[in-house]
Amino acid sequence: MRLEAKKHLEDVRRGAELILQFTVGKKKSEYSETPMLRSAVERQFEIIGEALVRLRGDAPEVGDRIPNHRRIIAFRNILIHGYDSVDDDVVWDVVQRDLPTLVENLLTE
Repeated sequence: MRLEAKKHLEDVRRGAELILQFTVGKKKSEYSETPMLRSAVERQFEIIGEALVRLRGDAPEVGDRIPNHRRIIAFRNILIHGYDSVDDDVVWDVVQRDLPTLVENLLTE
């Protein structure tokens, strides 16, 4: 695997790790009521999505091995371009339901 692809995968892994650190022990209400926490989580999701965009450009065969990479990229686009309509419930659901699966998949890469 090329160095660029490894860096992008590391950016995805690090972003996911940070989100999990930020949200450990938190409830959805705490997430919704804490602007700094919401901003931090959303920023890391933006980084994860952008890293996957770059990974697909540099090593599409590696990007294709990450399940739901297109959905993750689409989520990043919503966070960036639809910033005024981001639903905290949706973001929290992604943190709780989808992020652990992404982390598991990264461990196999």
